[in-house]
Amino acid sequence: MDRRDGPTYALTPLGEYVGDRFLALRDAMEIEQKLRDVWPWLPHEMPGFSVDLFADAVVSFPGPGYPYEPVERLGQLIASTSSMRGFDSIVYKSSNLETACREILNGMQFEYVFTPESLEGTFTWNPDRMLEVVACENATVLVHDHLPDGDRCGLGIVDDRAGICCHDVKTGALVAVIDTDATEAREWAISVFDQVRKEATPVDPTWDFTT
Repeated sequence: MDRRDGPTYALTPLGEYVGDRFLALRDAMEIEQKLRDVWPWLPHEMPGFSVDLFADAVVSFPGPGYPYEPVERLGQLIASTSSMRGFDSIVYKSSNLETACREILNGMQFEYVFTPESLEGTFTWNPDRMLEVVACENATVLVHDHLPDGDRCGLGIVDDRAGICCHDVKTGALVAVIDTDATEAREWAISVFDQVRKEATPVDPTWDFTT
């Protein structure tokens, strides 16, 4: 599949064909290895989802003897952004809720869609704190009854990254965070969020969530 031209060798068109496909297979295997452990929680049913979108993603998954990596990664993403959009049907760990509330009260732009159950659970965590957040002009909180892939994952968009929060279906525990700065992934995440937001109902900040 190569040819000699004096002291040098060059691939024939057939050799180039085989070489291109070998490199594509190698790349596919690398992506498969990265996403293998989190595949059950990825948003297969979200419109437009593709593995290629997260080929270069950072995958935070509990390692041996250290289960906190996803929670810490999510906290880092929340604390380092000036804006956050997304949706989720699972209540975050309280440490990340506290981080999000602090950043919102400090001016972070926030648009988030909850299911009624997750919104109720979030207010149960700290009613006074959440009432402060909902009253902020920079915070928009919405409710949606049927989020896409809502039983196992949520979608988040920060300044320059898009991420997926993966949850155990039975317990609701955060099991992985996959995030990337790939432009295509962020554009996809924004398009999915925009559609969900159109279907959601804004939460009235004057409602009494404590009753």
